[in-house]
Amino acid sequence: MRLLRSTDLALRVLMRLAVAGESNPTTRDVAAAMDVPYTHAAKVVAELQHMGLLTARRGRGGGLALTEQGRTASVGALVRAFEGEGDVVDCEGTATSAACPLSSACRLRGALRRAREAFHASLDPITVADLVTEPTGPLLLGISPRP
Repeated sequence: MRLLRSTDLALRVLMRLAVAGESNPTTRDVAAAMDVPYTHAAKVVAELQHMGLLTARRGRGGGLALTEQGRTASVGALVRAFEGEGDVVDCEGTATSAACPLSSACRLRGALRRAREAFHASLDPITVADLVTEPTGPLLLGISPRP
């Protein structure tokens, strides 16, 4: 399974903020550190803020900060929220593709749905805080630990 860029970025933003301490980086700082376009980072930050996982303050002394809810957020729940609940394969068809001719007798769709849920379930017990425990988090993110 391959995650969407926005899902990957959301997880990395939360990890970055988890090790940032009191520095409160801006969305521009995060975009530069993650080497992604500012507009993409801003959309992800807005969604994370809407979910209550981070706060964003404007102006002098502003920036992004992880909330306690963001620190304890389940990675599985985050992946579900950003990836959506759609099927892994499109059996119904779209405006540009026909429905699968095997859909009336196929068991693949159910098997892939169960596999996706098992993937999410394996991530459910992992929190953002778990991803950045010392010394792994700061080393992986290239950020020196703050006292």
